[in-house]
Amino acid sequence: MVLALEQLLLIEEKNFLWGQIALFLGRFDQAESLLLNSSQPLEALNMRRYLMEWSKALTLAEKLAPHEIPIISKDYAEQLELLGDYPTALAHYEQGLVEDSPNFNSLVELQEHNEICNSGIARTSIRTGDIRKGVQLAKELEGRVVKRDCAMILEQMKQYSEAAELYEIGQFYDRAAAVCIKAKAWGKVGELLPHVKSPKIHAQYGKIMESEKKYKQAAVAFENAKDYDNLVRILLDHLNAPEEAVRVVRSSRSVEGAKLVAKFFSKLGDHASAIQFLVMSQCVQEAFQLAEAHDCMRQYADAIEDCGSSPQMTQLAEYFAAKGDAFNAGKFHLKAGHCSAALEYLISIEEDPEAIQLAIECAERAQDKQIISRLISYLMGDVDGAPKDAEYLFRLYVALNMIREAAKTAVIVSREHQDRGSYRVARDVLFAMYNKLLEKKIKIPQEMQNSLMLIHSYLIVKPLVKRKEMLKAARMLIRTANNISRFPSHVVQILTSTVVICHQAGLKMAAFHWATQLMQPEYRNKIDKKYKRSVENVVRKTEKTTDPEELRTACPFCQAQVPETELSCSKCKNTIAYCIVTGRHVIEDDFALCPECKFPGFYSEFKK
Repeated sequence: MVLALEQLLLIEEKNFLWGQIALFLGRFDQAESLLLNSSQPLEALNMRRYLMEWSKALTLAEKLAPHEIPIISKDYAEQLELLGDYPTALAHYEQGLVEDSPNFNSLVELQEHNEICNSGIARTSIRTGDIRKGVQLAKELEGRVVKRDCAMILEQMKQYSEAAELYEIGQFYDRAAAVCIKAKAWGKVGELLPHVKSPKIHAQYGKIMESEKKYKQAAVAFENAKDYDNLVRILLDHLNAPEEAVRVVRSSRSVEGAKLVAKFFSKLGDHASAIQFLVMSQCVQEAFQLAEAHDCMRQYADAIEDCGSSPQMTQLAEYFAAKGDAFNAGKFHLKAGHCSAALEYLISIEEDPEAIQLAIECAERAQDKQIISRLISYLMGDVDGAPKDAEYLFRLYVALNMIREAAKTAVIVSREHQDRGSYRVARDVLFAMYNKLLEKKIKIPQEMQNSLMLIHSYLIVKPLVKRKEMLKAARMLIRTANNISRFPSHVVQILTSTVVICHQAGLKMAAFHWATQLMQPEYRNKIDKKYKRSVENVVRKTEKTTDPEELRTACPFCQAQVPETELSCSKCKNTIAYCIVTGRHVIEDDFALCPECKFPGFYSEFKK
């Protein structure tokens, strides 16, 4: 009120001032009289408009501002429509239509005004009984809202055909289909269904099609409605499509649908399938009884394995224990969370890789000292006097995060693979453990580093030979041959390769040295016939000279010159990292890390 009064401070004209004060006091007739006698009579018109007294506003507009009549008529018509006086509203909507008016700032505003009036004419025409005029006008107008509003009025008046038509033109397909269902226009509903999103309408249509025995259309409608229970029932009872019903149940996980499929398979005598679908429908006890009665417990176990509760797993474990199946008894005791019982069943089996792996899972899950100690004793052979493969112990230590123990075991496992000639597997075991130690920021044991380096040095010979880098390959073979006891399965082959590659690389004396080793009685008869004469010639015909001295490069720590395949510096005593591409020690000004494994190498070699 204070702010309103402040605006009157500078008004000097008495009638206008008194009119404003009368307005504030709610004396509207007095305010109108005073404002009409002031210099601004239009304020009286504005007051009646703000008070929504449209009949008085129209009377004043006829005298003071005839150009305002269309706008006031439109506003008055909207109020009358809300109050339900449709004939009068229609007259005022028609009065509100204009071709041009100075009241509108742009053509767009004029069009919006006329569209509101036309929409009102369409609605009120229908309300007053002139349905044809209203529908025709609603069709001609561009907006979707007027079509929806007119269609809703028609639907209330039970003029379903016209309502559906307007809904469809306005792209209100769900409403159009609902109206067609009320009108029992099934053909039209079928046309609209591809555009309909409402599951309820699809379901209604499905029930109608089922009642008319049009089962295929019903199935499509139920699928669109995501009503999988009814869809499965239709597929099984009427369309004889069990494969499709099974597909629907598997994808939808419908409980009721699974029950129906289970009953269907039970009638056919396919108990395994029936059990599977009973489990899916959460009828687990019935599935167990059926499995027990028809000796299908393994199928029941497969079905329940990933979804069963602890009591169900325990029941299954006890069943297998009674049948003498220790593996499955242990497996399901583990799933039930009974780690100690599970371990005892699993280690009672004669060495079985799958059972040992499950026993390791028991120890990992339980994190119990007694269980871990019991399993280690079993793996070491204390239980049955037969030590198990060291790889199992390695897996156990890794699972338990006992990294130092795992590292020691990794070297043993790697050595076993190496002894069997599985060099790549041996390298991968060591490499995995190497990364684990780095991740835990634990110092890498020297023995592990040395083992990994030797195996890797041998494995890179072949790619070096392919790239015709014979000198580099020869140096790696010499490194391998110097530790030949680490490669017992391929002593003769490695020494033969060393002789051949060294000879090709121009290292005559190195070739001679390893050829004489091959001529020892224990190796001589094992040399491949293809190379035997060549090796003998190397021994007989090589002149005793000196091989070219190995190239020296700077130590990355102290810059002392070190032979390129030496991995320790004689000056600073540091161990130098080796290049994973060539096996040579790395240098400072040509250094890079592999983006995958983070091992170092020559940048120039990575580029190659």
